[in-house]
Amino acid sequence: MNKIKSLMALAAATAMIAVMLTACGGSDQSVPQPLQTDEPGTQQPAEENVTDIVFDNQNILVDGEQVGSSADSAVYISNDIIYYQDRDTYDSGNVYGEGTAEERHSAEKAAEHTVVNIAAAGTYRLQGKLPLGQVRIDLGEDAAEDPSAVVTLILDGADITCEVAPAIIFMNVYECDNGWSTETATAEVDTSAAGANVVIADGSINNINGAHVARIYKDNGEEKKLWKQDGAFYSYMSMNVNGGEEGSGLLNITADNEGLDSELHLTINGGNINIRSGNDGINTNEDGVSVTTINGGNIHIIAGLGAEGDGIDSNGWLVVNGGTVVSAANPGADAGMDSDMGSYINGGTVVALGSTMDWAESDSEQVTLNLQFAQYEASDSAIIIADEEGKVVFAYDPSEDEVIAENIRKFMGAIISSPALEMGKTYQVYIGGKVAGTETAGIYDADSVTGFEGAVQQQYTGTDVRRHPGGFGRGERPEGWENMTPPEGFEEGKFPPEMPEGGFERGERPEPPEGWENMVPPEGFEEGTFPPEMPQDGFGEDGTITEVEASTQFFMQDKVNNFSGVTAVQ
Repeated sequence: MNKIKSLMALAAATAMIAVMLTACGGSDQSVPQPLQTDEPGTQQPAEENVTDIVFDNQNILVDGEQVGSSADSAVYISNDIIYYQDRDTYDSGNVYGEGTAEERHSAEKAAEHTVVNIAAAGTYRLQGKLPLGQVRIDLGEDAAEDPSAVVTLILDGADITCEVAPAIIFMNVYECDNGWSTETATAEVDTSAAGANVVIADGSINNINGAHVARIYKDNGEEKKLWKQDGAFYSYMSMNVNGGEEGSGLLNITADNEGLDSELHLTINGGNINIRSGNDGINTNEDGVSVTTINGGNIHIIAGLGAEGDGIDSNGWLVVNGGTVVSAANPGADAGMDSDMGSYINGGTVVALGSTMDWAESDSEQVTLNLQFAQYEASDSAIIIADEEGKVVFAYDPSEDEVIAENIRKFMGAIISSPALEMGKTYQVYIGGKVAGTETAGIYDADSVTGFEGAVQQQYTGTDVRRHPGGFGRGERPEGWENMTPPEGFEEGKFPPEMPEGGFERGERPEPPEGWENMVPPEGFEEGTFPPEMPQDGFGEDGTITEVEASTQFFMQDKVNNFSGVTAVQ
């Protein structure tokens, strides 16, 4: 690691950014709590208020009538899909964008795609197959501030493929969090009033196969963004995804880049969602503001099928209150769950597999194990947790999960959370082997498990709680930090520095700049405790490392328990 990055890591280890804001009707609480909802995912629009859009290849019917091309209609077709063109510059000579050769498309290929435009608020049922096309929802530039500009898509046997852009995209609808700001953002958000809504109809199978649009600049020579649409299923506004009354519908998303994306917030309340993506599986991308909330449903993600990709990536917060989440990342350097402002597990069943670890936060409400293995585990390795009597309380087998089994390669870290785990109890962890019992998509019903064989018991040698010196956790910044006098060696505007993603490796000990020891501490640090001393072994994102003797007893001392150096018992 170069000196500058190391210095930034050392300084940032003393305090991290946390600005908690209320978006879309949140609260002032600093710790996200489960939202109080009545059977999430059961919302169903009244049938008499639904407009039916039926695809029959390129033949499109709206309430039984052939769709037209008049932009005055609530639903119309056009041939103006937004895509990344095969060019380097505009005619003016200005740079066109940042797309690679693989992200370019010919005008001929783009022209093969039909855009089905939804231009009026309401509920629309999508059915049938659209082999080369896009569903685009755009209620006009003023829609973001209009609470009535709400569109609900019922996916009821829809099969849509777009090879040059997102297959479904919400452009302009009501944004329930119009007042968002980084200064007031929080991990709690109520998106129930959002203008972008999706319902996965009971009993339906829906396939969304989409591409993305790389960053295109405005033609003004300033290289400012005109378009950038990263996901196969994309929304510029906050979006809700719901299941039907039974929650039996299925949404399969296949993406060349990212899968299910929102520019601001995303809330999943129900339904069955399978995602295979070249990059991140789910992404919400407003820095320090976006909240990905999962209240229910069954979500299975295999991400990073290209060069990289997290399973779920939030540029703000990630909050799991319920449902089942299985999320596997690219094994190179990505996490099953990744968030800039913190990941909280308050309920549900969670299995997050990857390489780098973005631990669940200690303020989570449900007992969770963060496991960091000493070496990569095989892609088909089951993870089994048993109590002191040997009774299985949790088991997941990737080889039995049809979404994961085909693509996952290996993993070095795992986040496991289940309602069956209890604080104050001791558990044993096993990897591999076969489980005898009843499973659903790789997750076993613990009461049905009669035993397991061939699994290897694990031990751990460290409890790396990843908290930095001074007692400040992720997302906490002591009052006065921004007013500190920077030491000699920091350029103007470069202090306080940002923490580089992933921190720095154990064993690295960067030298502080001249004057570091004379820096004025912010309010909140006791005399003599600032600047903090660097642990001799270095530290990761949160800092404290406690070495312990090898143990097979995984004791749940806290709601969230972190174990490093996990390896097979010899």
